[in-house]
Amino acid sequence: MMRKRTVSVIRAVDDVTFDLQPGETLGLVGESGSGKTTTARCILRALAPSAGSVLFRQANGTTVDLAAVSENALKPLRPHMQMVFQDPFSSLNPRMTVGQIVSEPLVIHGLGTRREREERVADILRKVGLKPEHRMRYPHAFSGGQRQRIGIARALVMRPSLVVADEAVSALDVSVQAQVLNLLKDLQGEFQLTYLFVAHNLDVVRHFCDRVAVMYAGRIVELAPTDALFRDPQHPYTRALLSAVPWPDPDVKMHFEAPGEVADPSRLPSGCAFHPRCPHCFEPCPAVRPDLRVTAPGRSAACHLHDPAFASSAAAKIQ
Repeated sequence: MMRKRTVSVIRAVDDVTFDLQPGETLGLVGESGSGKTTTARCILRALAPSAGSVLFRQANGTTVDLAAVSENALKPLRPHMQMVFQDPFSSLNPRMTVGQIVSEPLVIHGLGTRREREERVADILRKVGLKPEHRMRYPHAFSGGQRQRIGIARALVMRPSLVVADEAVSALDVSVQAQVLNLLKDLQGEFQLTYLFVAHNLDVVRHFCDRVAVMYAGRIVELAPTDALFRDPQHPYTRALLSAVPWPDPDVKMHFEAPGEVADPSRLPSGCAFHPRCPHCFEPCPAVRPDLRVTAPGRSAACHLHDPAFASSAAAKIQ
């Protein structure tokens, strides 16, 4: 006898909408499991989104939906969008020289002669702070910071307009982090790059990003300019994240305002997914999922505290 098994649907990313302007750095933050990396990979079509659109404006001004084009149509677009990975130790092939690693995208896309590729590799190695002669060495001969520079060189050798940096400095020492961040900022100015910067270190995000999108359980719960978000967070989850940022003062105790774990995407709570952990939870939160709504010029939050329909109840709750 055959039994039909019910398979639940897990929405790792659900109804995520944001824009990314040319030359901008947008930080994507949240706890582990919030959907940051999945979102980044869907944008680059490393993962195929099950629904929605990823609109990419090309240099000629035309817009293409990356989520809808075929693999053949996607290939000529890939040079314009590249990724810098988190782990500089596992993202580089140990059997390939630095020159082979950095030139591989050029070979795949058939760009330039062998001599032209060698010159391009030497040039980009200089720009990331390495020497052209380093192209003959293997990754094991370099430190973590140097390996990440190799990863950056591999991404930029194609001269992209969009770079997704997925926790690009989280595996590095603090002093090396600062060097790599300064390098990324300098390269952004030189090549007019646009960054999607996936991170969990809010202190890094504060100093590096123009705007910040906060994710929880696969959805964006707040989107705002960096200064405004850190000065006046409008979503309780954002406030909880900021409360956990350590201060360089032993007398200041850390206090995370949202106890518990990130909601399980296979068993999300009804209504607002954050409501079981939220200190401001009130009547509509367990029943109605809040939309991401504009709360101020350039700012949005998905919270019933900012919903005019529940204004009176929200005011009473805050008091």
